[in-house]
Amino acid sequence: MDFKGKKVLITGGSSGLGKATAAMLAKKGADVLITGRDDQKLKDVATELNCKALVLDMNNKGAIKGIAEEVLSVLGGLDILINNAGIGEFALLEELNLDAFERVFQTNVFGLAMLTQALLPTLKASEGDIINIASTAGGKGFAYGSVYAGSKFALRGMTQCWQAELRQHNIRVILVNPSEVPTAFNVADRTEKELSDGKLTPTEIAHTIVSALEMDKRGFIPEVTVWATNP
Repeated sequence: MDFKGKKVLITGGSSGLGKATAAMLAKKGADVLITGRDDQKLKDVATELNCKALVLDMNNKGAIKGIAEEVLSVLGGLDILINNAGIGEFALLEELNLDAFERVFQTNVFGLAMLTQALLPTLKASEGDIINIASTAGGKGFAYGSVYAGSKFALRGMTQCWQAELRQHNIRVILVNPSEVPTAFNVADRTEKELSDGKLTPTEIAHTIVSALEMDKRGFIPEVTVWATNP
């Protein structure tokens, strides 16, 4: 795929792997729109990367349809949707509460699905691509992970359903599973975690996303998992 002029939406694009992916695609000539919850941070990143920005909190159920319409108004279409926005909460079974499930699933599953649904007619018209960012937690659970891993297992299953539904429309739906990457998704003040020797950085995941999209449209990678070589 030649990215020049391609219209791209990246949710959660103001930091971490979303920002790294936006930077890589913008450098390749794509017209990139990023979303996030912090208006000023979005503006600063959009200026830095020479891309567009819209405020979106995936937990705001009423905002999804409106933001989809605004995305299409700003971009004038859509070729690539990268569903990257995600949050996590962690607790032992005896400490779980429904509010945590609702917050995490609204962002990681429900809001993601409803945003994709709202943009689907445009993606069908453009025979576009959908990238869903899940996690290695979507393939193996862990202690304290009921809420987060549950949401990523759900996203993995949902992605497989979309693949079955959308291949006939020449829409590639690709699941990307990073192992641990320094992010701000579980940090109260939304600051980025420090990079760590041996562990993945957002750049490796951005490279994976871009490489999967660059494949000729006659083929696609249904799922790709990225591990640090020697963490």
